[in-house]
Amino acid sequence: VNSLNMTSDPRSLQAPARSRSLFNSIKFFVFCHSLLQLAQLLVSGYMKSSISTIERRYGLSSQKSGLLASFNEVGNTILIIFVSFFGSRVHRPRYIGAGALLACLASLLMGVTHFMSEPYHYTKSIFESSVTTSSYNQTCLKQETPAQQGIYPMLLLGQLLLGVGAVPIQPFGISYIDDYASRRNSPLYLGILLAMTSIGPAFGFITGSLMLRFYVDFDKVPKEAIELDTKDLRWVGAWWLGFLVASCVLFLTALPYLFFPRNMPKEVSQSYLIQKSCFVIEVTCPENVHGHSQHPLWALISQSTLFVTFNPAPVNGFPKIALRTLRNPIYLLVVLALVNLSALLSGLATFMAKFIEKQFSQSASFSTMMIGGVGIPMAVLGTVLGGALMRRFSLSVSGASKLCTIAILLCMLTALPMLFIGCPTQNIAEVSNNSYDLFQCSSSCHCSEEAFNPVCGSDGMEFKSPCHAGCQSVETDNFSKVNYSECRCVGGLGFALPRSCGSGCEHLLLPFVVLLGLTAFIAAFSQTPSCMMILREVPPEDKSFAVGVQYMLFRVLAFMPGPVLYGSVIDTTCILWGKKCGKQTSCQYYDLERFRNRFLGLQVVFVCGALLCYLLTIVVLRKRDRYQERDYQMVNQKISENAKEKELMT
Repeated sequence: VNSLNMTSDPRSLQAPARSRSLFNSIKFFVFCHSLLQLAQLLVSGYMKSSISTIERRYGLSSQKSGLLASFNEVGNTILIIFVSFFGSRVHRPRYIGAGALLACLASLLMGVTHFMSEPYHYTKSIFESSVTTSSYNQTCLKQETPAQQGIYPMLLLGQLLLGVGAVPIQPFGISYIDDYASRRNSPLYLGILLAMTSIGPAFGFITGSLMLRFYVDFDKVPKEAIELDTKDLRWVGAWWLGFLVASCVLFLTALPYLFFPRNMPKEVSQSYLIQKSCFVIEVTCPENVHGHSQHPLWALISQSTLFVTFNPAPVNGFPKIALRTLRNPIYLLVVLALVNLSALLSGLATFMAKFIEKQFSQSASFSTMMIGGVGIPMAVLGTVLGGALMRRFSLSVSGASKLCTIAILLCMLTALPMLFIGCPTQNIAEVSNNSYDLFQCSSSCHCSEEAFNPVCGSDGMEFKSPCHAGCQSVETDNFSKVNYSECRCVGGLGFALPRSCGSGCEHLLLPFVVLLGLTAFIAAFSQTPSCMMILREVPPEDKSFAVGVQYMLFRVLAFMPGPVLYGSVIDTTCILWGKKCGKQTSCQYYDLERFRNRFLGLQVVFVCGALLCYLLTIVVLRKRDRYQERDYQMVNQKISENAKEKELMT
């Protein structure tokens, strides 16, 4: 340390006036940053809640929709480590505001793609062959226009810009709060921030559930022309509407960051305020003097100052800071544990609604509501309680590692039973081994291979369309309910209803959702302790960089490959792909047993990885404590020997 000046400063007389400004309050910053992260993650949650609808709307495979869901991590990964390195060297609030405005533009871009799209086309008639060849060709030509083909790239671009805009928001916000909050309140503030981080996706899923109840083209077709309802497998909701709403919210939450100062008064405890003295400490840290975060000097600064100004190492110290951070074993183990949990979260958040929809025969909007209304709020509650436990018991790094290990171990016990809750695949005529000669009983209908208008036969067999069921007529009762009759491919009474037969698992939805919520609640206990372990294991001037590396690893190892991995696994369970204009589109039917085992099996693998990492942190910390105790004993022994020598000399 080059200089340590603890003198009463004349500027202290101005401190009370300065602190009266709302924008010089760390509490107000926490409030604003919580709202911003809620809005920013609302967009992310909304995208994941709408991904299966976008998949159905544009005929994407689960792998391509998974790539779309994770593409916002690409721009984020490229920039986050470098932006975070300059965290203590730039005006952090203004950079946060600029990122929020870019995210606002990205959300607007994704919503606008709807207006470039042709109206949604689906199978309407009983006899698909009645659609003339010219009309069919005209529909396919519209799908091949440059504007239509540019929809998917534009969605990717919007996701890319959303990731770039999110780069400064979380690392700068966390380091800013930890710099100017008191040591006692910092865990509580970060717990609140992490809770709001979880609430953001919850609002996204709830918003998605509401928006998906509106027909996708309600702005293009009259209401009376909409023939589908939300339970129809052909239904596509207004996925684009939520992006426009989120864009407006992001714009409003970005504005306060234009007024926050680069440095603000450090929060102090009530006991310190009783002392009617104020000190300004200026610390200059050259490259070779960066100590451990538990150094007595840092403890003195955090407990006894009102204003703290760090003069960080120069930019050319980047390699040394990177090496110092990555050589910290506790930091690496905690980050790897969180990488496993993040990979788990990214896949479940993207496809869990789809899993519930297929496994338990629910609508897309209802499945989305289950995630946003049960799973995520339970995770928020767990995050808040984890932060409260840290504050109540003043847990050390060692105590935090034990808390995380216990939480993940309990999480494993609640996650395993979900593998056994589900039903076998329904009987589907086109893929099941059955006695019906489908080609013979429906050959005279000349059914199109691309037709998809599912019906459930009176014998419990499901068909892709009334045409494939060999139905000859349609009847409508006084309540406008449709009933297909004279179906030559249907056994028994020979009629069919315009719906899916379903999996027959609706009664198992409640226990599954209970276990899902309980697992999310227990796993979330590890979030705040893990964050505090990272912040306490690095020097104060490296906080922004360490958090940046943390989120970069999240993106490279979890958020980017996670949805693509889950999507690829889901695609392997497809048993009947859709077709449109001669090209393969999204999957129409899945093998539900394989879907459940492979989708939830990945969850168990990632939980095991996190558990192993947290167990290793306990081992490393115990080993470090033994070394420190040995060094302490050696120092005491040396002091004792020196004292004895002085006595003998005397």
